Amino acid sequence: MADCHASFLSFNTVIALDSTRKGQLRKSRNAVRERIRRFFREKKNGFFPKFHGQGSFMMNTIIYPLDGEFDVDDGIYFLVDRKPTYSVSTFHDWIYTAVDGHTQQKPVDKQTCVRLVYAGQYHLDLPIYYVIEGQCPRLAHKSKGWIDSDPRDFIKWFNEQTDEDGQLKRIVRHLKAWSDYRSGELPSGLIFTILAANNISFHDRDDVAFYQTLVNIKNSLDKNFVCYRPTTPTDEDLLVNYSKTNKDYFLGQLDSFIASAEKALSDKTNQKDACKAWQRHFGDRFPCDLSQFTSDSLLEPAFAAAALTFPNRPVVPKKPGGFA
Repeated sequence: MADCHASFLSFNTVIALDSTRKGQLRKSRNAVRERIRRFFREKKNGFFPKFHGQGSFMMNTIIYPLDGEFDVDDGIYFLVDRKPTYSVSTFHDWIYTAVDGHTQQKPVDKQTCVRLVYAGQYHLDLPIYYVIEGQCPRLAHKSKGWIDSDPRDFIKWFNEQTDEDGQLKRIVRHLKAWSDYRSGELPSGLIFTILAANNISFHDRDDVAFYQTLVNIKNSLDKNFVCYRPTTPTDEDLLVNYSKTNKDYFLGQLDSFIASAEKALSDKTNQKDACKAWQRHFGDRFPCDLSQFTSDSLLEPAFAAAALTFPNRPVVPKKPGGFA
């Protein structure tokens, strides 16, 4: 039976940001923070921004996208005693003005943030909040007004789901890399993060864990095609606006990926064909250096005697302690 655990670990190093790039991003982000602070110091309107990173960069699930341009989120928080009298649009205008000219491209004023674009590199999304002590932060949404939203709680929730080995984070990165490689419409990184955390099946091999998690996600969505945000606003179904076309495509792609994973994990599949099965959904970034693997003929006979917890699924080695 092919064991592609090492390939999955290598793939993770290919798609994950290294420490050097993370350091560059922090330096760039901090320069924007100081520019915004300076704007409000000079404006002297009584508002003093605080900052808190959010999204995949803070959760360490960010990946290098194929187009080379990824996104970073940095929340701007205004600590106040009462709801501001200034409008949402005014706050957006202030942040837009503060960062205008920082890059060659003009900022983009979006519904939920002001976006600063570093062409061909990344974009920095700057959502704006006001916070009254003891209350949920309120996001400046241009069409909905001030709405409850606490991305800091989402980071806390996600970190509570993670394992010491980092397997959940790797699985989230793998899901994002799959979405990045496919040409059709697959869920956002946020949705994949929630689906992975809610359906994770830990295993001492990443290829097995990823496969079992895919099966769990598919079974969950077949029962009820929803993905509720686990933190404020908790009643928000992130899949509610999915069209039937996009829903059918996503479920179909899940079925296709699961079938390929079953082939890759089958005791009848050699190492080369297993790697090709994974590459079908991850692309050429998924490594297939056969020299790093043990010959199929030398694989432990015990592999063929162990089974997954799923009926009619391929045979895989059993995890110590009785968990498959």
